[in-house]
Amino acid sequence: MDATAQKPQGRRIVWLNVMTVLSAAVLIGAEVFGAAFAAGWAFANLFHLGPYGVHIVQGLLFLCGIAVMTRFVHNARRIEPFTEG
Repeated sequence: MDATAQKPQGRRIVWLNVMTVLSAAVLIGAEVFGAAFAAGWAFANLFHLGPYGVHIVQGLLFLCGIAVMTRFVHNARRIEPFTEG
């Protein structure tokens, strides 16, 4: 029997990478969603869509913003992996 049994190596979370991606996501998310709401308001007023049109256009651009942020986090995880080992 070997007294120096090795414990299995699991995956470790790399907190520096997690915080980097999270910080960038917060910053970029503020820009993306702020632009979505502002553009929704601007386009709805430009085309005289009324108060309901503003909310509909903002909602559509908000969904586009969710898609942009999802792709950003997915690509950022490839560059800055959250786990190692």
